[in-house]
Amino acid sequence: MPKEQHELSVVEQHEEASAKAAEDLRIESAIPAPDVATSTQVEIEQLKGERDQLLDRVARLQAEFENARKRAEREKADYRDYATGNVVEHFLPVVDNFELALKSTSTAEQLRHGVELIVKQMDDVLRQLQVNPIPTVGEAFDPRFHEALGSVEREDLPDQHVAEEIRRGYKLRERLLRPALVRVAHNSKQITE
Repeated sequence: MPKEQHELSVVEQHEEASAKAAEDLRIESAIPAPDVATSTQVEIEQLKGERDQLLDRVARLQAEFENARKRAEREKADYRDYATGNVVEHFLPVVDNFELALKSTSTAEQLRHGVELIVKQMDDVLRQLQVNPIPTVGEAFDPRFHEALGSVEREDLPDQHVAEEIRRGYKLRERLLRPALVRVAHNSKQITE
């Protein structure tokens, strides 16, 4: 064997030995790698399982929330219908009496008396529902409950007191339903004194 070929073969042998040593080093350093890879893979699978459980839980909570919202809307609508029905039930006799008045062939005086009775019946129903008229004539003007449409010169009432009621105002317990439309007294004698 020529010397050159022998040198090549030594170089090749040396390269092979280096490659084998590098491979051995890689293998030695990689020995814990399968354990690390396996434990990492196990952790990844555990995390995926937890994620899937959390996503499932979120989906269930969203469904429960949506069902609760729909149920609350349904209950609210049912309650509103019940409350409306309860109020309407109180007014049905009033409507019946208006229909009887319309069918009546009575005199104007009898018809007027019948309408007065119906208005009294309506006031009673409102009182049962805790709807009360706002006091007006003779009361001090209160912008929270009265809406002034003008003033009138009156010496028999104190200045800034309600002189006339144009449209009655109402409160439901303490809550204002609508203000009373009024004219306010202007007493120039009281102002100059």
